[in-house]
Amino acid sequence: MGSIAVGTASWTDKTLLESGWYPPSADTPEKRLAYYARQFPVVEVDSTYYGPPAEQTTKLWAQRTPDGFTFNIKAFSLLTGHPTKVSAIYKDLRPDTPKKNIYPGDLPPQAYEDVWSRFLAALDPLAQAGKLGAVLFQFPPWFGIRRSNKDFMLEVAARCKPLRPVFELRNASWFEGDNRDETFEFLRKHKLPFVCVDMPQGHKSSVPPLLEATADLAVVRFHGHSDKWTSKDIHEKFGYKYSERELSEWAPKLRALADEAKQTQVFMNNCYSDYAQTNASTLIDLLDSD
Repeated sequence: MGSIAVGTASWTDKTLLESGWYPPSADTPEKRLAYYARQFPVVEVDSTYYGPPAEQTTKLWAQRTPDGFTFNIKAFSLLTGHPTKVSAIYKDLRPDTPKKNIYPGDLPPQAYEDVWSRFLAALDPLAQAGKLGAVLFQFPPWFGIRRSNKDFMLEVAARCKPLRPVFELRNASWFEGDNRDETFEFLRKHKLPFVCVDMPQGHKSSVPPLLEATADLAVVRFHGHSDKWTSKDIHEKFGYKYSERELSEWAPKLRALADEAKQTQVFMNNCYSDYAQTNASTLIDLLDSD
């Protein structure tokens, strides 16, 4: 069986800081990251979706964590085709537009290329320290199965080399009927790691929780099962605490997935209060129990 690393999708959420999960002694960003890194071997950085990181920031992350610790980085929204706030774009690349949000096509081609190169360059300190795991490309719900989107995924993989992109597909068309086999065949052919998602079902953006290893790396993200999934309040959307029974049902499935991959990463993305950290610790205990 390959290795399984369990962590969470945040260590700085305001409600986490208020929950009491951190000891009083962890009273600075540096001490909190160090404390987190003593509890878990991996973390997913989601703030980089809303704005690209500064190289100095990633350098500090590398310095403040022990050898063997891993950061997965969520790709900047513009790079996955999501609407992106103009204010989040690098200042010298911002278009002169009255729009608050823009898409990749709203930027001049060279500016778009510069966003890509700067975003990836900012990850260099983590890569050089051996602490960069993968770059998560979470595509928008309208990113359905079609040739142009498959080509874009291959483009992403090429742009990221030698870094490792992983792919979260949030449009159910990829998994309907015969498309399911076609999707996984495509990912396996090109050694593109698939991100399995556990999330509320029955919504327009819902995708089934399919555990598939399409490369030597497999990733699973737990979004929870909030009955307020469509809420614009992010804490209502992700404010779901898994029961031990739910997690115990996942443990053998994750072990089976790890049999198919060299490395499996699991992230609790139910980031409200200490829900993600508590669930991650429980899941680690369950995985270690057999």
